[in-house]
Amino acid sequence: MATQTGLGEPRGPWFISPDLEPDGRAVPGVPGAGLPERAARRRRALLAALAVVALSIGSGGLAGGWVASQEPPGQPGKAAQAALPADLVAAAAQVVPGVVSVMVAGGGKSASGSGFAIDDLQHIVTNDHIVARGGGGEPDGAVMVETSDGRQFPARLVGRDSSSDIAVLRVPPSAGLTALPLAKPGATRVGEPVLAVGSPLGLAGTVTAGIVSALDRQVKLGDNRHSAVQTDASINPGNSGGPLVNARGEVVGVNTAIATIDGSGSIGIGFAIPIEQVQQTADTIIGKGG
Repeated sequence: MATQTGLGEPRGPWFISPDLEPDGRAVPGVPGAGLPERAARRRRALLAALAVVALSIGSGGLAGGWVASQEPPGQPGKAAQAALPADLVAAAAQVVPGVVSVMVAGGGKSASGSGFAIDDLQHIVTNDHIVARGGGGEPDGAVMVETSDGRQFPARLVGRDSSSDIAVLRVPPSAGLTALPLAKPGATRVGEPVLAVGSPLGLAGTVTAGIVSALDRQVKLGDNRHSAVQTDASINPGNSGGPLVNARGEVVGVNTAIATIDGSGSIGIGFAIPIEQVQQTADTIIGKGG
């Protein structure tokens, strides 16, 4: 069984702007795609720098980093001066008990990520790419989850859908996970505060704060194009499958990918699968697999 030891650098498919070809040329017939040549060159340069949309899963290899403050001694930075809103503190306390670390191993492979309880029957939603990268679909595949209080349980793979990058697990009733409430369809707004909860770099129960940066952002993950919720909440390898929640503790999406520059980690551009799509896919999987 895989153990969480620290995670390798982000990796994944290329990020392709919805109105540009992979080489940066404008797509014929797309409104606004005909940029002036100088602007097109600048945009191609930006795309070359913003190279990778990384699937935030863990697959071994210690990774980490420390960013030193640039403020002069005795002068705290803006981040230190800003107090976290009380509603986000309450939301974090509400959500963390329902979030788990997911560890998958099979076929000589292993991967780790995050997940969360979606109902009182102990069904857990996570990303399918965690299961796929970890060999969870192999004959000897096994899945283990760890709760926020350190308890471990074997999980049954109920089903998976690679096209939406959603998989559903189920743990024994003794896990006693608290199902997270889901945001109402269409209720998410650009600019509202959100928390990304999960196990980045194997650090279970980690919470990072940000806002919803954009909705319906088109990103290409693998062979599929997704309409995603974009956020600047810090998302790193191991966050995949964890919830993105609003200030009321409601899940607005499933953290799935990040954009990176030269594979250097989170740069404040993360993507989550919208909860409407997650709920529809999970309901279908549960209906078929129990």
